[in-house]
Amino acid sequence: MELTKTAEVVLKKRYLLKDEEGNVIETPEQMLWRVANAIAQPEEKYGGDVEKTAKQFFEMMDNQLFMPNSPTLMNAGTELNQLSACFVIPVDDSIDGIFKALWDMAKVQKSGGGTGFSFSRLRPKGDIVKSTMGVASGPVSFMKIFDAATEQIKQGGKRRGANMGVLNVHHPDIEDFITAKWEEGVLRNFNISVAVTDAFMEALKNDAEYEQINPRTGEVVRKVPARKIFNLIVEGAWRNGEPGVVFIDTINRHNPTPHIGMIEATNPCGEQPLLPYESCNLGSINVSKFVKNGDIDWDWLREIVWLAVRFLDNVIDVNNYPLPEIEKMTLANRKIGLGVMGFADLLFKLKIPYDSEEGIALAEKLMSFIQEESHKASQALAEERGVFPNWKGSTWEKKGIKMRNATTTTIAPTGTISIIAGCSSGIEPVYALAFKRMHILDGEEFFEINPIFEDTLRQLGLYSDELIAKVAEEGSIQDIPEIPKEIKRIFKCALDIAPEWHVRMQAAFQKYTDNAVSKTINMPNHATRKDVEKAFLLAYELGCKGITVYRDGSREEQVLKTKKAEKKEFRPIKPTGYVEPRPRPKITTGRTIETRTGCGALYVTINEDEYGIAEVFVQLGKSGGCAASQTEAIGRLLSVALRSWINPEALIRQLKGIRCPSIGFDNGEIITSCADGVAKVLEKYLKGEYKRIKVAIDGIKPLTEFVEGEEKEEHKTKLIGGVCPECGNVLEYGEGCMTCKMCGFTKCG
Repeated sequence: MELTKTAEVVLKKRYLLKDEEGNVIETPEQMLWRVANAIAQPEEKYGGDVEKTAKQFFEMMDNQLFMPNSPTLMNAGTELNQLSACFVIPVDDSIDGIFKALWDMAKVQKSGGGTGFSFSRLRPKGDIVKSTMGVASGPVSFMKIFDAATEQIKQGGKRRGANMGVLNVHHPDIEDFITAKWEEGVLRNFNISVAVTDAFMEALKNDAEYEQINPRTGEVVRKVPARKIFNLIVEGAWRNGEPGVVFIDTINRHNPTPHIGMIEATNPCGEQPLLPYESCNLGSINVSKFVKNGDIDWDWLREIVWLAVRFLDNVIDVNNYPLPEIEKMTLANRKIGLGVMGFADLLFKLKIPYDSEEGIALAEKLMSFIQEESHKASQALAEERGVFPNWKGSTWEKKGIKMRNATTTTIAPTGTISIIAGCSSGIEPVYALAFKRMHILDGEEFFEINPIFEDTLRQLGLYSDELIAKVAEEGSIQDIPEIPKEIKRIFKCALDIAPEWHVRMQAAFQKYTDNAVSKTINMPNHATRKDVEKAFLLAYELGCKGITVYRDGSREEQVLKTKKAEKKEFRPIKPTGYVEPRPRPKITTGRTIETRTGCGALYVTINEDEYGIAEVFVQLGKSGGCAASQTEAIGRLLSVALRSWINPEALIRQLKGIRCPSIGFDNGEIITSCADGVAKVLEKYLKGEYKRIKVAIDGIKPLTEFVEGEEKEEHKTKLIGGVCPECGNVLEYGEGCMTCKMCGFTKCG
């Protein structure tokens, strides 16, 4: 298996087995054999050849043609042996039901799975609780309990907990749900989506009201203009990408087992609608590997589809399920989700633009082929091993088709497995064509370039270290003049593509996918609420089962690149002795300014004497201990420096941009840490936004005189995403989730 440096890091950090001291004790090849041997074991039960099948499974993975979901790679052949990625857990309208779901969630997340919930059965806030004659607190309040529990659970020691929270649009608390994540840090372990019905969409179309219904009584509580609720959904999605939308009636029209139950929720990234207590195991084919002589090798692809379906069906038998209810439901429906990754790379190789009719046509042709062949493979397994137990009464029985699996296809997020496979993620366009990786592998810095783009540049005689450095800085190549137009047309990045094409590509794959499609509709920062609305409506019109939008820079701080002008020569002058700060006067005047950080309210008191700022006090809410000592230290050092005539601009530059894991927002401005918050308050104070300072001492530069510095900076937003809390590299927002392509960290499990 050919691995990039990034893949080596991800494997060592996330996948390869370790001893009790944390030392890696297997190689990537040994990992693949561990997985292949474990997943081949059911062949003996069905009269197959275990050794031969294991070899086929190994070669399929070793050649990076197919990869199963992360839990299978991590856990197959181990004592844990929990191999599924996604689960849905029911939440019933009682204290027992709610805390049973919480217990179930803990068991699933501890084993390495992500959990989806519908909170639509819970009675609304203020409704009566007969047992105590009190009032209910509503779904959102209980979601916060689930969120807090997830915060304390690290999945199997390798994957952080991730949740999907769904609330039906007809629930009376829908407005509280939509706006729940408008405050930074609330429900941080949840993706949230509104379950939108056809009735709601019809009311929206007709500019009419729709009904909000108490799930406890079934009674209509109120009628509300659909436009009002839809505008709230759009506003939230425009602000920070949430809530997403699941078109729940569209999902249930394609439910293969309606006689067993209706689907209410999905897994955390939305690509797997599931019944209560159902799970699904996923895997993806690296379609970029199948290009031969300028076309797709369809016979080879067919062979891998059939082998991958056998692999995923075997996983169901080998799996160690975290709950008996999950085992029962999963074995009864035997859902699998075979999808694709490397689609953007495939388009690059075939020289087809992502945002073109040719690109859409290829997507439909590719996925219809995989869908058809996966169904045929499942039918062959049904003859060999029997139909799934809930087949009788299913839509498959009504069609007269014997199937081993209720579903066979899903377009899943492939964040880390695509890194291992050395290809682009899922069906997403590439995030950028080149990166400069830093602070990894003992501080080594290196460029990571899309290999197909690199080969193209070399073939055209355009490759140079200088050009790659420019591409890495820009992310996109659209504004680089030395690159030909025909290359720019093919090698587009996520933000180079109009939102409409993102939606159309998702719809093209959804057309031939049993389950759903994980895809992010990327939008530039300047996108309007109307743009978000258009994307939602188009997704519904084209038959998508859900939609997630992400407006560049709306959720996490942008990664800013600066182009610096030539510096003026600066010669430091050695002082004749140390500078003593002027003494603090007995009386000072000033103001206390509040700002919001990720750790709570920060209070910055700025006091002046006759010469300017004399002292700064910093307090973080009601914090004590370490946090209080650190903010006190910041204030003391600033005070000494300012009374020693240190240029406040220099102090601000030192503090500004320091970041901690918890970021906050103050009136729309991002605050990356307490130090950053202090710097920004001090800067605004000196610029006169709070109070203008007057200084009248000869030889002392007025503290409000913020002239252009010795270096001019042109700030350009280059990439989506924020900073990975584990390795410091860029987080990408794609496939419904923030993921670090360097170390494999993900905010979605």
